[in-house]
Amino acid sequence: MSQKYPDLIPENERVGQPKQLFWIWFALNIGIMGLVYGGIIVSYGLNFIQSVIAAFLGAASFALIGYLSLPGKLGKAPTFVLSRAPFGSKGNLIPAVLAWICLIGWLSVGNVPTGIFSINAIVTALGFEVTTTVQIIGLIGLAIAIMALSLVKQETLVKVQTIFTYIFGALTVVVLVILVPQTDWSALVNMPNGDWIGGVLPAISIIIAGSALSWAMVASDYSSYQSPQSSNKAIFWTTTFAAGAPLFVIMFLGILMNATNPELVSSADPIAALAAQMPKWMVIPYFITALGGIIPPAVISLRSGRTALEATNIKISERTSIIFHGLIMVLLPTYVLFINGDFLGSFMMFLGVVGIGLAAWTAIFVADYIILRKKQGYDPEIISGDRNISVNKGNVIIWFVSVIIGLLFTTNPLFPAPFAKGIFDGNSLGVILTFAVGIVLSWIYSSAQLKKQTVDKEGKAA
Repeated sequence: MSQKYPDLIPENERVGQPKQLFWIWFALNIGIMGLVYGGIIVSYGLNFIQSVIAAFLGAASFALIGYLSLPGKLGKAPTFVLSRAPFGSKGNLIPAVLAWICLIGWLSVGNVPTGIFSINAIVTALGFEVTTTVQIIGLIGLAIAIMALSLVKQETLVKVQTIFTYIFGALTVVVLVILVPQTDWSALVNMPNGDWIGGVLPAISIIIAGSALSWAMVASDYSSYQSPQSSNKAIFWTTTFAAGAPLFVIMFLGILMNATNPELVSSADPIAALAAQMPKWMVIPYFITALGGIIPPAVISLRSGRTALEATNIKISERTSIIFHGLIMVLLPTYVLFINGDFLGSFMMFLGVVGIGLAAWTAIFVADYIILRKKQGYDPEIISGDRNISVNKGNVIIWFVSVIIGLLFTTNPLFPAPFAKGIFDGNSLGVILTFAVGIVLSWIYSSAQLKKQTVDKEGKAA
């Protein structure tokens, strides 16, 4: 980081090319869990064509990630450093903390426990007993691996993600080649028509909320290392394709599989349910593939989670940060796995509420970039210097309004949601609504800001 602007990426590190973003985002989306997403789509009672449309539109929402990679190149800084421009240095605190909770929370109760399930399955397949000691050793080993990979430089991270893409991408292809011939084509063709409004839209909302909107908060973290000469068009299309294409292909195959095995999506352990359809010789490679698909998003979650925490201006040393996050990665999964399994359901619901807050943040960040920053750029003095306002009251108010509206349409543990009925029941349409409200209100507010700035400039010139 530069001495004058410590939060900006120094020029000598901004040498990245769009193809490097390809490896980061492709590795993030080659996991077998995409098959489960395919099952979720089918569970809304859709026919084959409707299911494919929902999968395509859900994966295409990664265009949002492609677009949100552009501010990183323009502003030369990670996402939540840039977020100080629309929110202010202190106004940025709430969304940055929510991003940290979401990234580290999902890593700790989602990625790591799923990784332990895969390790347990490998141990069992090798003929050994899965004991508490084995699970704790696996947990600590997995946490150390994720932590170590999250600390490497951007250049090394790209190489690591490239290796993951080739190895686990190839294993994923083998898994899919085994599973596709098992498709019941007759059942697939005869799937009944679903409701376009009550079925297709909610299915799309689940995919968007679980993919593009979930990763929007990290998009600029990696594009901030792009060379100033990198083409915006290349950054957009490379990121969009790298993130969306593997997810669509794997969801498509999940749709095929669920015509044969509709119990897949309702299984308590869908990864183990998929293993039951594997030949014996492929069981261990399959679980290694499942484990490998978990590590890239876990690394990105931890790396970006630490970056978001740093953007809050909470001053802790790197050593303290490493120890702190390492303890969370071990203690929280330990609690979920060995002490209170019911905690997982409650925490997942809490993360859903956090997702609404981040959808509102994403909307405001997008509107601010389109209306103001594309024209004016990100002033280093504003995002990392002494001229940053404390709180941008307009956008902070818009954030609260959008979140409240979203919660009214989404079942949540905070207060009754009187409108979480009909097409809003049991899906993520409330999250999409939050984004829509936020972007409309912030668009109006940012346009008013631009007009005021223009009038002020003209007045000074006169």
